[in-house]
Amino acid sequence: MTQTHPDYQLSQLDQLEAESIHIFREVAAEFEKPVLMFSGGKDSIVMMRLAEKAFFPAKIPFPVLQVDTGLDFDEVLATRDNWVNRLGVRLIVASVDDAIKNGVVVDDGKTSRNRLQIGTLLNAIEEEGFTAAFGGGRRDEEKARAKERVYSHRDEFGQWDPKNQRPELWSLYNGRLHEGEHMRIFPISNWTELDVWHYIDREGIEIPSIYFAHERQVIKRDGMWLSLSDAVQPREGETVETKMVRFRTVGDKSQTGCVESEARTTAEIIDEIAIARVTERGATRGDDRFSEAAMEDRKKEGYF
Repeated sequence: MTQTHPDYQLSQLDQLEAESIHIFREVAAEFEKPVLMFSGGKDSIVMMRLAEKAFFPAKIPFPVLQVDTGLDFDEVLATRDNWVNRLGVRLIVASVDDAIKNGVVVDDGKTSRNRLQIGTLLNAIEEEGFTAAFGGGRRDEEKARAKERVYSHRDEFGQWDPKNQRPELWSLYNGRLHEGEHMRIFPISNWTELDVWHYIDREGIEIPSIYFAHERQVIKRDGMWLSLSDAVQPREGETVETKMVRFRTVGDKSQTGCVESEARTTAEIIDEIAIARVTERGATRGDDRFSEAAMEDRKKEGYF
């Protein structure tokens, strides 16, 4: 009788999950005061799920931080609150509006709320004394993010130098810091948008409803469909249309576009993304389209 041997090979998704969980545990053991940046978008929710698994049955041993632009989608904020309440984690909200009132950042009427997040975030990290901040950046998202290490050093001014990064041979991470510096940590760097959706599908993860196709009033502006809202009103020559759309990424309502879609389930979204030829940020984030180096310039200043 032929003896069969079990296959101990992990699937690609299991390998990615194991790597991310390892990074979460390493940071929790190495850094004095980590924080998870949590927007309520799909990538940060996947990170919350990974952190939940990494420390189960204990609670997640660090707080979560949201930088609130004041122009966030209601559906995203509701999902954020559901996750925070279910897991019992401490939520810190760094408000751009409060930062403007307190003189932390200056609203000149021209700068986008996404750029004003930079000073707001750096002020929150300094005030709370965080030494490591988990971010949901992935290398497939955008050119600047493809340059990131898993442990991404920030100097005492919160700035990133893409030409002076630490090697990570054999997945060994250097977390040494001087006074006032901190580290940005990217546990899902090696994931793709498709990996994220496969994981959401497999784990049955709750995400904001606006990721799924729904009818919405939209305006075509700068090649993007923007959702009609208090932050986006029709300009001269623009017409309001009702379309079946969904969001591939979520952020500032005034800068985040949606795409026409009929995908109402995670399986349908996976099929749709599998044939897409543009990344989610490249297709639907206006703040990334000002120049070829728009994201890198913001990251150098301290953006996540």
